[in-house]
Amino acid sequence: MGTTKTATARALIDPQIKKEAEAILKALGLSVSKSFELYYRQIIAQRGLPFELQIPNEKTMKAIENARQGKGKAFSSAEELFDDLGI
Repeated sequence: MGTTKTATARALIDPQIKKEAEAILKALGLSVSKSFELYYRQIIAQRGLPFELQIPNEKTMKAIENARQGKGKAFSSAEELFDDLGI
């Protein structure tokens, strides 16, 4: 037996974020409505947000910014990365 779905949830978001997210949802075969329902179900199951929220420390923020600017080391394989790390 199905449930009658009559509640509405609305949100104003950045149009570019909406466009990119909906393209990913479409590739996954999910509608926006179904993805919202999945998200809400996970909030219920986790009794909170279904992911951890943290403010990155200064070192992590610098690494993120460097990566966005294309700075830092690049590796062509995991093995090359592990060699560089000495592991």
